[in-house]
Amino acid sequence: MALHPKNALARARACIRIETAALVETAKGLGPEFVATARAVDTVSAAGGKLIFTGVGKSAPIAQKIAATFNSTGVASCFLDATQALHGDLGLCADGDLAFLLSNSGQSDEIVRLVPMLKRFGLKVVAFTGTADSDLARTADYRLLFRVPREACPLELAPTASTTAALALGDALAMVLLEARGLTRDDFAKYHPAGNLGRVLLLRVRDIMRTADRLPVAPDTVSTQDAILAMTKAKSGSIALVAKKSGRLTGILTDGDFRRSALTGPDFLQKPVATFMTRSPKTIRDDALGVDALRLFEAHKIDDLIVINAQGRPVGLIDGQDLPKLKIV
Repeated sequence: MALHPKNALARARACIRIETAALVETAKGLGPEFVATARAVDTVSAAGGKLIFTGVGKSAPIAQKIAATFNSTGVASCFLDATQALHGDLGLCADGDLAFLLSNSGQSDEIVRLVPMLKRFGLKVVAFTGTADSDLARTADYRLLFRVPREACPLELAPTASTTAALALGDALAMVLLEARGLTRDDFAKYHPAGNLGRVLLLRVRDIMRTADRLPVAPDTVSTQDAILAMTKAKSGSIALVAKKSGRLTGILTDGDFRRSALTGPDFLQKPVATFMTRSPKTIRDDALGVDALRLFEAHKIDDLIVINAQGRPVGLIDGQDLPKLKIV
């Protein structure tokens, strides 16, 4: 088979445009039924119930992924094989659970047959479909609808835009519930303790900050020259400046501050460092998450971040150059 680069790129871009159109139409179609479904999920989760996702064909892996997403946000979920459900796996269903049945057409025999069985077990059923007037949609308690003008498959056979839209709609539901429940990064970290994601989420500022000889600190009454010498000795681009009596942070002198101070006259090195320091610098607590430090670097475009303890005293320094090495960027 000859694959012409120009034709291949044109086909690929067309495919992505078609799937994008499905996402746009699905977003436009969201309304009261989406809100009702979200409330039903919230009610079931608060009562200790679980979400059950099922689908056949290409809908099955989409159902599995959405279930995994909900699990990762602390909402108990599982995947039910539609065929095995008819041979004993219905035993995982319990009164008060909420079942999501995925079928683009809403007419898949294995899925439609499950509706009365699930209801007999006391479950409410969500029709997760692209066809509002299907048998599945008509018999379900809730409808989660995605809109697909056309599939990206040139034969209009392979599920493409429909599976993309279904996955995005499932993600949207999970994220709405995540925000409504006020899930924090600490909560999220509890569900992801392993792998690089877990390491990044659980990393604390105290684990990545520079301390001891690598943390230059001086009273804000010293000369600019002494402050620069302390920075140089610590091989740091900044120095934390503190009140002489309390030791609380009062400012920071950076390389940039030093260069600007040189423009004030030949005697700048003898002037008190407080003359040139940046007062009330951005800081972070030593017990904060590493990703929170990253957000500050990104939001304020800074190179160094002073770490303070509960008393407002500097206990560490995070250099922006350290972040890529720690793999949290």
